[in-house]
Amino acid sequence: MLYNRQQTKLIIISTLIVIAMGFFFKYYPGIGHEWLNNYGAAIFYEIFWCLFAFGLFRSKKAVMQIPIWVFILTCVVEFLQLWHPPLLEAIRATLIGKLVLGTTFAWWDFPHYLLGSILGWLWIEKLWRIDNAKKSKS
Repeated sequence: MLYNRQQTKLIIISTLIVIAMGFFFKYYPGIGHEWLNNYGAAIFYEIFWCLFAFGLFRSKKAVMQIPIWVFILTCVVEFLQLWHPPLLEAIRATLIGKLVLGTTFAWWDFPHYLLGSILGWLWIEKLWRIDNAKKSKS
């Protein structure tokens, strides 16, 4: 399927903003850093995956399903943090593995995943509406 170039640009810009904010929150050393490093970054983690999936699957149906699947899959990844086989530990030893798979299970991640998925849904819904508003005007 051919995608609108303007929408693609907006998804890329959005993704870059979310990545920058996620890293800022993950490594912020100032006041409130405990929450920002551990839970605030999780919100951007969810938004990132929503935007990434929306870049691949762009339909009205996908706008509704992506945040649900992102939430489910990241919850599965969170539970995988309770499992420590050598292969997963080797992956987690790398920066990318640590950022994607995490290292420590925390129940408090789940509400933040939910919030991030909701914000991700609102974000991709807005991108969907911007694209469709332009199509209806032409």
